[in-house]
Amino acid sequence: MDDREIIALRPIGVIRTPFTAFDGMPIQASAAGGAEGSIELDPDLVEGLEGLDGFSHLILVYHLDRVGDRRLTVTSFLADVPHGVFATRSPARPNPIGISTVRLLGIDGATIRIADVDMLDGTPLLDIKPYVPAMDDRAGARIGWYAERIGRLATTRSDDRFGGGRRSRREEEPGP
Repeated sequence: MDDREIIALRPIGVIRTPFTAFDGMPIQASAAGGAEGSIELDPDLVEGLEGLDGFSHLILVYHLDRVGDRRLTVTSFLADVPHGVFATRSPARPNPIGISTVRLLGIDGATIRIADVDMLDGTPLLDIKPYVPAMDDRAGARIGWYAERIGRLATTRSDDRFGGGRRSRREEEPGP
């Protein structure tokens, strides 16, 4: 697979949050406890916000620009044993892309106020999509190994196991 095409994306803005380090950061937006932040959108793109104020939630797609090693096997924050990276929400992915569903608090020009943030301050934003329950929620969805661990979501916080290229003591298997 060495002849794969490189895809270049240009950030559309930057996400501002109170989190400057991985340690203590929420691991998912749904467990962020209302932590507030904002998006500084490229002013040339403000026209694209027309109609967005009618939505209560947004799906943000962003670049995980400070993640260290990419791995195929990880021990995620909610796990005690390794899983394949595609069976986790780990940031140590082959393509470091993150997604979060956040609450929209307001829009003022190129600034979008949001809540339930779970990303580092200064994270490059790639896209914004409106959250639409009829399109995004799936009744009867199975959640695999998370079913045994989801009760820990609200109290589990990030550490530095995926940042700066350092591995946590909890990592049981080396990645690629």
